[in-house]
Amino acid sequence: MPSASRLSDKEKYDQKLCGLLDEYDRAFIVHADNVGSKQFQDIRRGLRPHSAVLMGKNTLMKRCIRLYCERTGSDQWASLLDALVGNVGLVFTKGDLGEIRDEIEKYKVGAPARVGLVAPNSVDVPAGNTGLDPSQTSFFQALNIPTKINRGTVEIVSDVKLITAGEKVGASEATLLAKLGIKPFSYGLVIRLVYDQGALFDPKVLDIKDEDLLATVSNAIAQVAAFSLEANYPTIASIPHSVVNGYKNVLAIAVETDYSFELAEKVKAYLADPSAFAVAAAPAESSGGGAPAEDKAAAKKEEPEEEEEEDEDMGFSLFD
Repeated sequence: MPSASRLSDKEKYDQKLCGLLDEYDRAFIVHADNVGSKQFQDIRRGLRPHSAVLMGKNTLMKRCIRLYCERTGSDQWASLLDALVGNVGLVFTKGDLGEIRDEIEKYKVGAPARVGLVAPNSVDVPAGNTGLDPSQTSFFQALNIPTKINRGTVEIVSDVKLITAGEKVGASEATLLAKLGIKPFSYGLVIRLVYDQGALFDPKVLDIKDEDLLATVSNAIAQVAAFSLEANYPTIASIPHSVVNGYKNVLAIAVETDYSFELAEKVKAYLADPSAFAVAAAPAESSGGGAPAEDKAAAKKEEPEEEEEEDEDMGFSLFD
């Protein structure tokens, strides 16, 4: 039978969690292995006032959330129940999810390799002078690291992968890294999932920018339009292309025959006398050695006229 003090603590925790569920509609599910109390203090201080960090036992958090959903009649937060596995906590926020994610990652601290710890990342020892005296070569020999003695100190000949991610750190590896003063690992809150108004998604989604979405949608529209045109099946994506292609066909007929319409008049006028549409540039002549106007005019006449094409940009809109 739980004591009165424990029941009181659970009630206070329930009130605190339910208050956060009422106040916020977005949160991060974070993993908190190897995060110290001082680190937690720094994180909480850095996230105030728009965010709040709450840790607790999984069973207690699940119970509070389940009762909250039953009491309020809303299952908005129910999706968190299956995600609360392991040493995890919740970071509630009202701020921009991307900015809060970056703020959380700022509070990672370096840590030495401890014996028996599963390495979160691979560790490479770079080549170079270690500063250790020759009596320390036994550590390098035990790990099959090629060395040589240079000016009374041990020097590593080439880069060596000492620890592979996912493997346990051995005693020799931990001792060697400590002697070299290398802290290969960094620990902090690791964001596992992002919760936003009932939806859970991977934090990698936060790296997607508006430009990426626009490019993806534009590419999809282009693919649909190309397929529709090839299949001769009109869709909203292909209609603008069909209209333009139809206009080009009618315009080509008007150019080759006596038939005409308002939008074709300007094109016919251009083809009849292209020089009438040329923009005359009148550069100011310098006082000292500008070319005579007659030479410029002659040079302009000698320039070959470019062959006209149907799709050529003539300096004006076909729909003018």
